[in-house]
Amino acid sequence: MTQPLSKFQSFLVFAGKVRRLAAPYFNSDEKWKARGLLAAIIVLNLGAVYMLVLINEWNRLFYDALQNKDQAVFWRELGRFTYLAFGFIIIAVYRFYLTQVLEMRWRAWMTGHYMDRWLADKAFYHLELARFAKGEDAPPDNPDQRIAEDMNLFTSYSVSLSMGLLNAVVTLVSFVGILWSLSGSFAFSFNGSEYSIPGFMVWMAVIYCLVGSVITHYIGRPQIALNFRQQRFEADFRHHLVRVREYSESIALDKGEPVERRQLGGRFGEVLGNYFKLINAQKRLLWFTVGFNQAAVVFPFVVAAPRFFSGAIQLGELMQISSAFGRVQDSLSWFVDNYSSLAAWRATTDRITSFEESFQALQAPEAATAASTHNEDALALDDMQLALPGGLPLLSVHGLSLHPGDTVLVKGPSGSGKSTLFRGLAGIWPWAQRRLRLPADFAKRAMFLPQRPYFPQGSLRDALAYPESADRYSDNELQQALRESLLPDLASKLDEPATWGQKLSGGEQQRLAIARAILKKPRWLFVDEATSALDEAAEAVLYERLKMLVKENDGALISIAHRPGVAAFHDTLWRLQPGGTESARHRLVAV
Repeated sequence: MTQPLSKFQSFLVFAGKVRRLAAPYFNSDEKWKARGLLAAIIVLNLGAVYMLVLINEWNRLFYDALQNKDQAVFWRELGRFTYLAFGFIIIAVYRFYLTQVLEMRWRAWMTGHYMDRWLADKAFYHLELARFAKGEDAPPDNPDQRIAEDMNLFTSYSVSLSMGLLNAVVTLVSFVGILWSLSGSFAFSFNGSEYSIPGFMVWMAVIYCLVGSVITHYIGRPQIALNFRQQRFEADFRHHLVRVREYSESIALDKGEPVERRQLGGRFGEVLGNYFKLINAQKRLLWFTVGFNQAAVVFPFVVAAPRFFSGAIQLGELMQISSAFGRVQDSLSWFVDNYSSLAAWRATTDRITSFEESFQALQAPEAATAASTHNEDALALDDMQLALPGGLPLLSVHGLSLHPGDTVLVKGPSGSGKSTLFRGLAGIWPWAQRRLRLPADFAKRAMFLPQRPYFPQGSLRDALAYPESADRYSDNELQQALRESLLPDLASKLDEPATWGQKLSGGEQQRLAIARAILKKPRWLFVDEATSALDEAAEAVLYERLKMLVKENDGALISIAHRPGVAAFHDTLWRLQPGGTESARHRLVAV
């Protein structure tokens, strides 16, 4: 049984997470700009503390002048304060500006870095598959929020809290000596002996803030888990809102509004329920921290008042003691004042760390190491084993091949693995073991048409040319592809922006996907129920064009379809049959 970590060990683990997340940026190609900005911010923080030391000394001279009614010194110190204040304002403004610049540049780099990793090697697809294989609650949940929001929070909290801690440490070092020299000794008698405590105000500040920090930690500790859950519940709620928008037509046709309202209400109820727990936890902490800070205002006066009334110190020294005590107390109270931010920072760091770990946990598909490219003009499926998420065997293929001029129809019962076969051939299915021989041009000239195609939001020409740039094709080529795919009405709307995945009907979306194939002229075309939303007449016309397209390009067509009419456009049948072995539930054979 694993032993729970101690507080110090937990802190070291958290510090290690922050270091591993922060180090890549400060060692990246932007490292000199990043380090330069960080160095400038540190210098400005030190300058701000130095200005506070000068203002603290000014307090003594100014209030002594008031007490002594020394008008000349009063006006001189008032003029000097103008210069000190102006210098502090300049430092404060540029410290704020450069801090914001560093946060934004760091966020931009981290966002780009994780977007690249998310979209590289089909990681976005594999992460979702891995998550669903482990269950809906498995990480990483809502990668969109990790990239869009958590990166922003992490960089903001990392810079502000680290610079705040640096400022607190430097302020403490700068003012503790001043307070020590001003506070004098505290003498008392006990059991017939005389005792003296030097730097009494310093010890009082340390005790005061130490007790406050311990109490703050025990009151505020629940906020860490609550902040983590709040970010997740918020992301889940937004995700479901987006799904309602994406599937608005299907929901409307099914009259599913009451169900969606209940589900959205349930998700928002989780948001509200956790939020009320969070604000109650913050309220409990606020009761203490506000009282702690208010008591700190009068605490130095109460402690130093006997020396002032005895004549040992003047008003200026009393005000200087109060100012120095306030700076020391503020520094020692940094943990108390920033506990809520620290809790949110830790929750954000844990979320990004789990996102990072999910990338590291991804294993490259075994198929990629087994597939080979050669110069023969055929696709040979020597051996391929496909499994379901979690490793349950699904489908095996042995000794099949696809040659130029072939037209192959794949048939089998629903759920037998037909679409997964295409995923394995495309190299995107993680649970695959492949030994294939691929044509040299397969990567560039193979195209897959799914049943539900994707279209980016934007102009029609961009949707048609996706994922290539529309500039590669002339207007005549784009319009001709639309006409040949039975979409003549769209030929005049190339520059019209829209959400085409929602604006077009299911049949129109499938015809637009076929228009892509006509435009790009692939050699190896894989069609997965890509005409299921078309009427039989349109399906026959378009299948004939697809068949001619691959023959003109000396290629092959392989289709998945249930309709009997599609079989007429194929010369060969591959059928999924019960496997009869422990290695697969089904096997693909040529009939």
